[in-house]
Amino acid sequence: MLAKESMYRFAIATTLLLAAGGLQAADRKAPTDAELIASAMRAAPASIAKKATIVVPGADGTMRTLRKGTNAFICMPDDPATPGPDPMCADKNAWAWLGAYMAHKPPPPGLGMAYMLQGGVDASNTDPSLMKPAAGGRWIRTGPHLMIFGADAAFYDAYPKDAMPDTSVPYVMWAGTPYQHLMVPVH
Repeated sequence: MLAKESMYRFAIATTLLLAAGGLQAADRKAPTDAELIASAMRAAPASIAKKATIVVPGADGTMRTLRKGTNAFICMPDDPATPGPDPMCADKNAWAWLGAYMAHKPPPPGLGMAYMLQGGVDASNTDPSLMKPAAGGRWIRTGPHLMIFGADAAFYDAYPKDAMPDTSVPYVMWAGTPYQHLMVPVH
């Protein structure tokens, strides 16, 4: 029940972000389901993506399943409202963690992992509430990477926690917050 509730909150928050970012711009053609599936599948290794469930936020705040999968991963396509490709593919625990983050709730216990093999951009490496860089700031661009969620706090102490991280090596995003997680580049 908690996973469904977290997924629902994540869907609502993601839908609001997409709407605020102008996903439905009047002059932009909406992507087809096939294009959305192809985008989502670029997030993870082919062996995972081909068996993953593919979802996209619907206009009503719920996740619309584009393709039912047979493994424990859920993939989402690129968010065109951000300044770079950022499809994501997460396991069950990571999906619950992401749902808690989007709902501003404490993350659930348990390790989770997500892939972003197309890379991603983030507004801040220190403030999980920012949806765009602070005035005068810039987006943090991370190349292809995977993320580890839900580790013990001591686990993260072995990695850099800089405000402007070197994204070519593993680093902690949002250090010292309930939402800290490890970003691991994939070369």
